Amino acid sequence: MEKVVFINRSSKVVKGGRRFNFSALVVVGDKRGKVGYALGKASEVADAIKRGGELARNQMVSVSLKDVTIPHEVYCRYGGAKILLRPASPGTGIIAGKTVRAVLESAGIKDVLSKSLGSSNAANVVKATLKGLLSLRLREDIYKGRGLEIRKVKTPEPPSAIPATA
Repeated sequence: MEKVVFINRSSKVVKGGRRFNFSALVVVGDKRGKVGYALGKASEVADAIKRGGELARNQMVSVSLKDVTIPHEVYCRYGGAKILLRPASPGTGIIAGKTVRAVLESAGIKDVLSKSLGSSNAANVVKATLKGLLSLRLREDIYKGRGLEIRKVKTPEPPSAIPATA
């Protein structure tokens, strides 16, 4: 799935007038924990988007998910952009701005709370969000890295039928 986050137009003044170039920030993902982003540049908007999508597909990375939310809270910064992501209960949805939402939807996250602090520069917000998602770790991975086993809590058995005394 391909989402265009931001399109920028830059111009160069030449003898005959202005020459325009476009750059498109594109986020792609498989909605199953893989997401990537890229900046495609071309002299036409459609070509810039197409190029950005191709580059983003080559740079996809896997993120740790817990069902359809994130395993724990994370705060991350990239440049002036700061992102706070919090897991949410089922049915909450994605509470986020359009830039963060594009990354989270592409990754397949459905329930999360987020707040974008600091800079609103789309490129840095995308990079901060992805950096935050990459820093997520599941409990199983942490235990495995430490060489420990997760103990399962025994649930008490329900009381059986008590025989009636006559």
